Amino acid sequence: MRAGRQITSPIRLLMCLIIGLVLSGCAGNSSKSGGSYSGSVYTVKRGDTLSRISRMTGTSVRDLARMNGISPPYTIEIGQKLKVNGASKSSGSKKSSSTQTAKVTPSSAVPKSSWPPVGQRCWRWPASGKVVMTYSTSEGGNKGIDIAGSRGQPVYASGAGKVVYVGNQLRGYGNLVMIKHNEDYITAYAHNDKLMVSNGQSVKIGQQIATMGNSDADSVRLHFQIRYRATAIDPLRYLPPQGSKPKC
Repeated sequence: MRAGRQITSPIRLLMCLIIGLVLSGCAGNSSKSGGSYSGSVYTVKRGDTLSRISRMTGTSVRDLARMNGISPPYTIEIGQKLKVNGASKSSGSKKSSSTQTAKVTPSSAVPKSSWPPVGQRCWRWPASGKVVMTYSTSEGGNKGIDIAGSRGQPVYASGAGKVVYVGNQLRGYGNLVMIKHNEDYITAYAHNDKLMVSNGQSVKIGQQIATMGNSDADSVRLHFQIRYRATAIDPLRYLPPQGSKPKC
């Protein structure tokens, strides 16, 4: 029993590292469809928000607003050049050392033919609301969907599984919950306000796990991802029609 206790902490650290690797794919120094990103300057393109730029560059929404003199409601313009923390961690703030970013094989490098078939698993919508940003396979693109809503609105587990991460150490995601459904699937729920589950907890499909918020985002929204074998896949391809119950 003592030996088991001694390895708990290393296992937990390893899990945090794996989570960082699984979730990334949003951070990068260039993007084929995203705004151009060179060193410490990002050029805004159509469809960009501070939240999306935050996930791509590893600069928090708060820092983006502060460094560029942007005030609520955080309006940005196409072609606008924004200062970001850049690739050099030494140029970032000291507190950034407590956050995690990582890179994995981009979804653009994984053909859709290797995605799992529709109907292989049962999913439900994690929240109600308008989808304000869709999934993109492009490098640096949005690796999930963003659902707009109101603060305090319930966020539900999209499937049954075990909570493997609860926290805010991954830059650009705010208060984050991750659920492992089996060896192949993980779902992520970002920008929450209140977190209502804990690490290691088993959850049922449709169980409330958080409330919607705007932590590390420029508006109240839920950023939702489905990861299949560490690769982000399009949630809209697998979720039932919005407003309907899953057929399972």
